[in-house]
Amino acid sequence: MKARLFAEGIGSFFLFATVIGSGIMAEKLAGGNIAVALLGNTLATAAMLFVLITMLGPVSGAHFNPAVSMVMAALRKITWREMAAYTVVQIAFGIAGAWAAHLMFDLPILQASTHARTGIGQWAGEFIATFGLVFTILGTAKHRPEWIPASVALYITAAYWFTSSTSFANPAITIARSLTDTFSGIAQADVPMFIVTQLAGAVAAGWAGRALFADELPG
Repeated sequence: MKARLFAEGIGSFFLFATVIGSGIMAEKLAGGNIAVALLGNTLATAAMLFVLITMLGPVSGAHFNPAVSMVMAALRKITWREMAAYTVVQIAFGIAGAWAAHLMFDLPILQASTHARTGIGQWAGEFIATFGLVFTILGTAKHRPEWIPASVALYITAAYWFTSSTSFANPAITIARSLTDTFSGIAQADVPMFIVTQLAGAVAAGWAGRALFADELPG
């Protein structure tokens, strides 16, 4: 269990540091072009996801996401106690990753985001983004388990661009992103509804995945 928790922690640290750090770098280099900044943020995040899932998936399942851990607990692939421990580690190490990004770019370590992300469109985006992420994991695990790292990385690449919210799809990273007043931030007042819609999307994907892939879901 210690090895699995450490894998979830180190993975969350590097993933969240990548999301926030690449956002900072992209915004600095894009010269005000938001599309270019988002593209840089997207590519770095997808690349890191592929590396981390390939490397740490055999250890912990490479969730890095409480919504994914919740679905795995509901499908009895991990226990609810393990899910709770995973969630604590994902959030704690993820916040540390956000602070590390600030440190690397000589920004104040402690911040609070002022970037508003709210409204039915954003909430729908998060529901769809999280549904798609969880469904991608479950479906790929049945048909091509060796392709999970690539499938997740490619899905997130697409979801950054086809969803209105740019696909947070992760309650832990939503919390961490509320602590950075940079390109990837989200105002703290907008966090609760993002998390509600993310969890709803994950539950719906878990139900759909169980209906379609019941006998061969990931452990």
